[in-house]
Amino acid sequence: MKKLLITCLLLLTTVAQSQTSTTSLKVTQSQEYKDKVKSIDVIAINTSNSGKTGIVRNGKRDFLFDVFDTSLNKTFSKIVESSKKETYVGDLFYDNQLKVFTVYAPKKDKRIIYCHTLNLETEAYTKTTIFSTEVEKKQSLFGSRKKHNTSFALSPNGNYFAIATDNIRKNKNSYTIRVFDAKTEKLIFTKAYQEDVKRTFNHNDLYIDDQANVYSLGKLFLNGKRNKKINGDANYQFSLNKITKDKNTELLLDLEDEHIQSLNISENKNQLHLIGFYSELNVGRIKGGCDFEIDTDNLTVKSKKVQALPKQVYEDLYGYRTAKRKNKKKKELRNFDVDYVLKDSKGGTFLIAEEFYITQTYVQTGTAGGYWQTVFHYDDILILKFNPDGDLTWGRSVFKRSTSPSYNAFLKDDQLHIILNSGKNLTEKNDGRTKVSKGWFESSSLYDFEYSNNGDVKYNKIQDNRGNEFYLPYYGTYQLDKFIMMSDGRRKKTFMTLE
Repeated sequence: MKKLLITCLLLLTTVAQSQTSTTSLKVTQSQEYKDKVKSIDVIAINTSNSGKTGIVRNGKRDFLFDVFDTSLNKTFSKIVESSKKETYVGDLFYDNQLKVFTVYAPKKDKRIIYCHTLNLETEAYTKTTIFSTEVEKKQSLFGSRKKHNTSFALSPNGNYFAIATDNIRKNKNSYTIRVFDAKTEKLIFTKAYQEDVKRTFNHNDLYIDDQANVYSLGKLFLNGKRNKKINGDANYQFSLNKITKDKNTELLLDLEDEHIQSLNISENKNQLHLIGFYSELNVGRIKGGCDFEIDTDNLTVKSKKVQALPKQVYEDLYGYRTAKRKNKKKKELRNFDVDYVLKDSKGGTFLIAEEFYITQTYVQTGTAGGYWQTVFHYDDILILKFNPDGDLTWGRSVFKRSTSPSYNAFLKDDQLHIILNSGKNLTEKNDGRTKVSKGWFESSSLYDFEYSNNGDVKYNKIQDNRGNEFYLPYYGTYQLDKFIMMSDGRRKKTFMTLE
């Protein structure tokens, strides 16, 4: 046993070597502060124009609102009691105000939407009622997607915001858009859409322009909710709904042989692009990226582009030997959910997704039996770069293993940065892959993966975590050319700034 342990340690020391450099980003850390309530569940974080940072967290029985000055010293704190029947559903940030929306269910058939507003400049907190409505017994008012808020949208000029709700009733599918004045929170108009007895609409994304025109994108199922017909064809169409105060207009997208899990709306030069991943097998797989360019005046598809994954994606995941075979067959990936849609200054779009799946194993505890253990997997990262015309210019991936949300992404000077924790030394394998994971006997480090305009990557170490604070990139924010993240302390915390 002792020899085996020594062998494992030597092996880890041998393979855990990687060519890394120190990050080019400026790194600063704040003074430590203490919390009155234990919580690391950050639901919203933003920075004002003057550099003040507001953070909203979800406590066990309350919401925590904090404001920090430019040196990240806490200047304001408020604890707002909440009920177990009140849950967070989304947030918006504009005019230096962080608005957090919650839904309260006092009765089985009643829902009240509250807006908690934290003004970062005046350090004032208010709570208002946005609207209330009735639903079928225990019916959810908002659909849910992992790590992606799709029910709230703010116009580019900050004058309007829209809220999309699912009002699925027993004998009828019905969906509603509400548009508000962003400054007064006054309701401008309410419009129902996709009302149908048989066909179900599955909301994907929401966009509102400067004229208060709302675009709701989603899947419209042809029969039931299965993604495939018996013959294997897609059992859905993608529906783009343009909703105004006076009318609704619908555009149905032709998919031909593609299967698409979801699409995201990206605006570029007054044109909408619907981008996502496509498959030729089923919605849970990925063969490449797709882009639909929309003429919003006529609500028509100007162009459609479908492009297979670049070979580099396979090399990053499987190594250069296996990648040649998988690229030749255009082997499809699976289980990726979109986390970030980022735009650079030249109109390019980055689509960044993480592999997510759940496994269960039976743990034997003796003759008395055992129990089922559920494991959440947050593994590989997929990165696709589209140019302003919707062409896929390059793709990369990160060979990663984790059991919790572990990374964040932002653009600085049009270069993509992926911030994450890994083992102290990245593992560079013989087949050319760089693995991001932490071994049993290994300490961890915080890394910055920096991608150039053409997709070349540099692995930059920010710090070794042993003897330092452990920071949580997933709960971070990038604004004013700065990325701010919080440490994982339950009561004692610090911030790290990358700029």
